[in-house]
Amino acid sequence: MQILIAEDDPVSRRVLQVTLEKWDYQVVAACDGAQAWELLQEAGAPRLAILDWMMPGLSGPEVCANLRRQAKEPYTYLLLLTARTQKQDLVEGMEAGADDYITKPFDAQELKVRLRAGRRILDLQAELVAAREALREQATHDPLTCLWNRSSIMEILTREMAKAEREGASVGVIMADLDHFKQINDTFGHQAGDAVLREAAKRMQASMRSYDAVGRYGGEEFLIVLPGSTHSSAGHLAERLRTAISREPIRLEEHSLAFTISLGVSRSIPGEGMRPEWVIRAADEALYRAKDLGRNRVEWMEPVEELAH
Repeated sequence: MQILIAEDDPVSRRVLQVTLEKWDYQVVAACDGAQAWELLQEAGAPRLAILDWMMPGLSGPEVCANLRRQAKEPYTYLLLLTARTQKQDLVEGMEAGADDYITKPFDAQELKVRLRAGRRILDLQAELVAAREALREQATHDPLTCLWNRSSIMEILTREMAKAEREGASVGVIMADLDHFKQINDTFGHQAGDAVLREAAKRMQASMRSYDAVGRYGGEEFLIVLPGSTHSSAGHLAERLRTAISREPIRLEEHSLAFTISLGVSRSIPGEGMRPEWVIRAADEALYRAKDLGRNRVEWMEPVEELAH
């Protein structure tokens, strides 16, 4: 594990570095508080740091206070190394944001135990962050396809349309629906249907731009948001999605199953004060037309306010 040490006395710094390296720490050394602060700002900075109290540039408590004001993640465990033993001094250091302290000259075994406690706290914090992110994933993504869920993709559309309105740009919207999906479920079973949904999601994501978004709108229907798209670019991407879905069958245990998708395309019009539901309704109408005209095709419709009713 990486550990930052900040100590302006070269002899003390070297003794501390050798001790830590014996314990298999990867030591990053700073000769003063200012350098320590710079190192802690870098990407991949050590999450464990030992800071001398009195240093040129910035003191140990000042480095602690600066770091805590940022409230960055992942958390950095800070241990102050100090010759001060007065209770008020130690309270001051802890209030500045230090997690622990050890007095000079340090006892190696005491330092080892305190660092072990710091590592446990960092491990627990990492587990909490992972659990929080897992909950966030569950709240915003569809569990089967791992795409955005309906509420999340609608939030993305609303946000992108508001941004486009401010910038005089447009947002492309695609409503896509897998063809004959009920027949797939009835013939091959729901596990096969789930496999088709997952594969369709995978193929769509692989065919989109990095800043596009796709969500499962409901059942076998998907809503795709294309920021900054023109009429032609939205239609071109829809055709690319259609081709990606139908290009080859999915391999199941005993079957090779071909499937296709129908897509309806629309877009917001800059300066028209459009609402998301208008554009969705237009894309939905275009999707119905694609179904009526034989499926496995792309159709386009411009949004108008009347379509919202």
